[in-house]
Amino acid sequence: MAESAPAYNPAHARRTIFGALVESGRAFGKKTPILVDGDERTLSYQELTRASLALGHALKRATASGEAVGVLLPTGIGSMVSVFALSAYGRVPAMLNFTAGFQSLRAALRAANIKSIVTAHRFIEVGKLEALEAELKKHATLVYLEDLRESLSASDKAAAALGSFFPWLFAAHPSPDAPAVILFTSGTEGEPKGVVLSHANILANVEQVRAHVLFYRTDVVINPLPAFHSFGLTVGCFMPIYLGLKAVLHPSPRQPHEIVRRIREHRVTILLGTDTFVSQYVRAAADGDLSSLRLAVCGAERLRDETRQLIKRKYNVELLEGYGVTEAAPVISANQVGANRAGSVGHVVPHMECRIDPVEGIHEGGRLMVKGPNVMLGYLRPEQPGKIVPPEDGWHDTGDIVSMDEEGFLDIRGRLKRFAKIGGEMVSLTVVENCASALWPDHAHAAIAVPDGRKGEAVVLMTTNPDADRGDLLVWVRNHGVPELAVPKRVIPVSDIPVLGTGKTDYVGVAKLASEVAGTLPSSVPEL
Repeated sequence: MAESAPAYNPAHARRTIFGALVESGRAFGKKTPILVDGDERTLSYQELTRASLALGHALKRATASGEAVGVLLPTGIGSMVSVFALSAYGRVPAMLNFTAGFQSLRAALRAANIKSIVTAHRFIEVGKLEALEAELKKHATLVYLEDLRESLSASDKAAAALGSFFPWLFAAHPSPDAPAVILFTSGTEGEPKGVVLSHANILANVEQVRAHVLFYRTDVVINPLPAFHSFGLTVGCFMPIYLGLKAVLHPSPRQPHEIVRRIREHRVTILLGTDTFVSQYVRAAADGDLSSLRLAVCGAERLRDETRQLIKRKYNVELLEGYGVTEAAPVISANQVGANRAGSVGHVVPHMECRIDPVEGIHEGGRLMVKGPNVMLGYLRPEQPGKIVPPEDGWHDTGDIVSMDEEGFLDIRGRLKRFAKIGGEMVSLTVVENCASALWPDHAHAAIAVPDGRKGEAVVLMTTNPDADRGDLLVWVRNHGVPELAVPKRVIPVSDIPVLGTGKTDYVGVAKLASEVAGTLPSSVPEL
């Protein structure tokens, strides 16, 4: 049986994200420390509220109510103050992925009609983003936090002081169903789209997670995931604030030794991450470094058995795999303590409907459709700037192929776009990668589909294993009862597999790399 969490409370979703911050301060104590920055600066609820009101009062002079304003900052106090500052005065923070490259960012600016971007000189300097900064300045006004702090007026400071006691006098009062945040899809398979989430979407998802997984007021969460990613923003930033859990924020997931040190020093109990990053942290940790952890929660990519076994063996930490999409704010399902099944992403969270539609050529599972209070208002696309296109009848097509067993555990088979059609059969590229990971667990792998004149498509596997041999993979598949269609036609060793800032595989980059390494693949790929 799963550990019992408090029941879902729909009233908690009928607020604004800034209003929920104020109410959380009243509930848990205004002077309670809630956020710890990468430089160890700590803010209480009261300090976070005051800083947000002061900054928001300054920002509203150059922006309009309802306007989307870009936020180009790493995970930390600066990004969260900026989000709450914009929201407090009725602006809509649009979280920009600074690792995506200028072309993707330009598409994001166009889709959401973003004219102003909040960032920081220090961030640009440390991140060596001067070239990106120069390009962005051609398309938007960049507003720097350091400059704003220096230029705060008496009225800005008064809004902060009085607003912390009487926030309703200063803050905007949008509907809970109004846009609250804009995030952008990862662009793993093409140009990113804007995902518009309402206040109710975000707060409902926090409430769904709270009702699904048991948290304690003594828990300390570490969040190294980017705030431009829905998992990092909703679960890593908003959730701890609204549940009264101290959040240790870290600006980059790619600093395993620093993150391990902070877990040890802050006695962190809950680690958020992806499989890629969590496995790095466990390997970087010395004896006792992660002994304070009780849970590690993984999402955004498939959790490998090797990672699960490694953290269990070294630290006896329960690793919960979950599943979500940006369009669902993001959590759709998660394993639970006492109901944790390896290979599954657990049960669907409360108050979500789902259905599995059949797909031609796929015999086990189907296409997952979801509906619920956490499902987005709609998409923004570069070709229709500013126009929110809602999901049809409230149902979002995740594009993922899933199956569900008789006990309600959800199993992700892969994205529909991540299937190759070979001779009329649908072959999961995720299965191809899983087979390679099982045979060569210490290396990274990425499978793509390429045109094949004979069978429609063929599978090519990129791997960081310099000694990878297709024959060895064929033997492994035959010995484990996997269909031979899962054996790639071509195996290409590379030094690195391209990844996005979220830790996900960059399949657009993989396809480009395959072309560079192997040359233009022939229309018919011979069996090697």
